[in-house]
Formats: sequence, C-alpha cells, structure tokens
Amino acid sequence: MIRWNEFTKGIIKENPVLILLLGLCPLLAVSATAINSLGMGIAVLFVLVGSNLVVSLFRKFIPDGVRIPVFIIIISTFVTVTDYLMAAYYPPLHKSLGVFVPLIVVNCIILGRAEVFAYRNNIFYSLLDALGMGLGFTLVITIIGMIRELLGSGTVFGLGNFVSYPALIMILPPGGFITIGFLIGVLNWYRQKYK
Repeated sequence: MIRWNEFTKGIIKENPVLILLLGLCPLLAVSATAINSLGMGIAVLFVLVGSNLVVSLFRKFIPDGVRIPVFIIIISTFVTVTDYLMAAYYPPLHKSLGVFVPLIVVNCIILGRAEVFAYRNNIFYSLLDALGMGLGFTLVITIIGMIRELLGSGTVFGLGNFVSYPALIMILPPGGFITIGFLIGVLNWYRQKYK
C-alpha cells in the first residue's frame, strides 16, 4: 500500500518553513518579490528532488562514515546545474537571487531530507518526500513573496497597482520577519481551533 502521507506531510503537517522552521535564510533574503520567491522555490524543489533520488538510489553503496560528504557532493552537483541553467535561461532572475542560489548547497532542508529520509527509504518514497517538502517550501516562499510585494510595492509579480500607499518596510528585511511571523501565527491559530 502506498503511503501518500510522505507527499502531503511536507505541504502542511511538516512544512519545512512554517512547522520545522528550516531554510529561513534564503526565504527571508529573496522573498521581497513574488517572482524571486517562485524562482528560489523552483530551484530548491529541483535540487531537493534530484538529490533525494540520487541519495536513495545509491544509499546501499554509500559507507556510513562518509555519507555527509557524499551528500554534499551530490547536492552541490544539482545546485551547480541549477545555477548554470538559471544563468543561461533566466539571467535577470539569476542576478536577482545572487549568492542565494549557490547557498542552496547548505540549505538545512536539502541536507536534512537526504540524511533523515532519502538515505533510509526507497526511491519512490524519497521522490514523494522531496516533492512534498519542495512544494511546501515553494508554496510558502511564494505566498510570502506575494504578501511582501503587495504590501511593500503595491504589485504582485510586478503587475498591477493594488496599494496606493505601500509600506516600504515590507520589502526590507523586517518585512520578511513580520510576514513569516504572521503566517506562523495564523497556522498555529488554525491548528488549535481545528485540533
């Protein structure tokens, strides 16, 4: 029987951002606009899926004593591919995300899923886990980017003029903390109310 909860847990129940509080550095740094947020989310999703699949595929051949360095090499390979693809096909987004694309290598979500899940499970469940966690991260970072851009610039994905007097603080670093704190509060309220 297929355990679909391996996929769904990453979206809400064990969301890497709102529940586990992982990957906050790139999230707070690049989520000032919705397009940057979506780009970072897709990049993390690609690296997470690729690295989980390779780690799970070779898990029986990776000696326990060197597993972390091997994981880093696998993750670095996917990050390099992502960085080069983004630089070749989406230069403005690549320039906007800057150093945070190469820093995906040390993202706690990626290394944590390789260590905790992919190294201990088969390819299918590792894929489900990576897709769920990656989509959960992408969904949250995109929502945060949309909220910050809307309140800080008055636009969403660079379109429209929805707010007459935007609050500049929302596109600055404190805006990221305010937004993520608000979303965590809403999620906690919802979980308590419908427990």
